[in-house]
Amino acid sequence: MSTAGALIGWGVVRHARLRPARHAFAYPTAFLMLPMRRLQAEGQQADLAVNRRAWWAFHDRDHGDGRGPEQGGALAWLQGLLQSEGITDATGEVWLQTFPRILGHAFKPVSFWYAHRSDGSLAAIVAEVNNTFGERHCYLLPSPHYGQTLSADKVFHVSPFCDVQGHYRFRFMRTIHGGQDRIVARVEHADAQGPLIDTSWSGQLEPATAAAMRRVMWRFPLLTLGVVLRIHWHALLLWAKKVPFWRKPAPPAQFVTR
Repeated sequence: MSTAGALIGWGVVRHARLRPARHAFAYPTAFLMLPMRRLQAEGQQADLAVNRRAWWAFHDRDHGDGRGPEQGGALAWLQGLLQSEGITDATGEVWLQTFPRILGHAFKPVSFWYAHRSDGSLAAIVAEVNNTFGERHCYLLPSPHYGQTLSADKVFHVSPFCDVQGHYRFRFMRTIHGGQDRIVARVEHADAQGPLIDTSWSGQLEPATAAAMRRVMWRFPLLTLGVVLRIHWHALLLWAKKVPFWRKPAPPAQFVTR
């Protein structure tokens, strides 16, 4: 596994709906892969904007309970969450796979927190999910392994074209092959009738240097705005295909589903 600082991921987001009408898409994307303990220990980064205005930036307030760096930031929130769930051995590096804030705008459909033990093994993975209604929920996957299939009941509304029922199956991979660091996060949603949606978010990682950031800004100048526009565009396509529509229920009483 890479021991580098902040990383840029160059990859693809894929989504396939299997029924009642098939609907699939794949988009190239860029994202951040951040070693949160290292970032906190080293302070401000020379190339990546952290908690300051920039075209491409990371802000602690975009995650967790919204606390800022003066309160320990998103890492302190995650550590508190894990402690409250009885996970006390996540003392190694915490990697965060997430989209950046672009020109002050942030929308992150999902971010993945990979919390490691001091020996490098995974203590937990947290899937932090946001919907377009401004709500957030976390799925906690304790004692995972890369390549292992992990499950959680679906309890949080994400799309009006999916009822809040069934379960998720998660699978994560982080490998180095031919000197290239690569991350893959796959999520499948199944309901009582069987598999319904298959998604993945993958990419090749490289250091977040000034040159890499410039390439990202040229290729994806309005990345997060594009994510929101595509969500609404594909919702229109699903509506045209007469896929059933569900009203948004109240969010779950508990912020974390284990």
